[in-house]
Amino acid sequence: MAKKWKEQVTVISQECITEGIYSMWIQTENIALEAVPGQFVSMYTGDGSKLLPRPISICEIDKEKKSLRLVYRVTGEKTGTKQFSQAAAGDCIEVLGPLGNGFPLEEGKGKKAFLIGGGIGVPPILELAKQLDGEKQIIVGYRDTQFLYNEFCQNGTVYVATEDGSAGTRGNVMDAIRANALDAEIIYACGPTPMLRAIKQYAEEKGIVCYISMEERMACGIGACLACVCQSAEKDAHSNVHNKRVCKDGPVFLSTEVEL
Repeated sequence: MAKKWKEQVTVISQECITEGIYSMWIQTENIALEAVPGQFVSMYTGDGSKLLPRPISICEIDKEKKSLRLVYRVTGEKTGTKQFSQAAAGDCIEVLGPLGNGFPLEEGKGKKAFLIGGGIGVPPILELAKQLDGEKQIIVGYRDTQFLYNEFCQNGTVYVATEDGSAGTRGNVMDAIRANALDAEIIYACGPTPMLRAIKQYAEEKGIVCYISMEERMACGIGACLACVCQSAEKDAHSNVHNKRVCKDGPVFLSTEVEL
């Protein structure tokens, strides 16, 4: 079992990179040293009215500096994410991590890969793009603003889909794949369920190995509460039903393992 720590981390820097989306670098002691692409951390607000931590995906990992970049969306004025967005350099936040299973890098080594991100599922794809060894075709889907676009361009060939057609292909990530006649030997994807469902179907039709990172509401973040279960093809050894815990068994799954 991978190691995880609960730490008081220090905010190195924070900025709003587009409306409602924040980028925070945090200094850790151990979490960054163990983290891999696709994992997440649970962040505690310190507010007694918000007892449960908030899961935030890892965007970038700097093991040399023991730091992590977290890119997240503020989901409301009275939420934990709103509180995090008000943190400044030097502030401390209690964090548990790294949590969950990351993307299997060895599976894609030397292969022609799709790295697909949609919405707030875009940030976890960046560290994957930095670490994956192979031909990387990065397909990112946005509602409008293209956050992290320049960083992606440094780590692969980037194709963009926007709902309003303001950049790249008008439509979704599957529209971008078709419009650019792209193909791949392996797929890694993170984003909303409708997007993952379409990618899973595409992968099965094409016979491509596909790993998906699922977005679910999480409570404990360590697999104890069963609040974030998804339907699985096989029975889960923990609950003996067709469920898997997204926080513990995932968030990354082989697409054939789960039903969407």
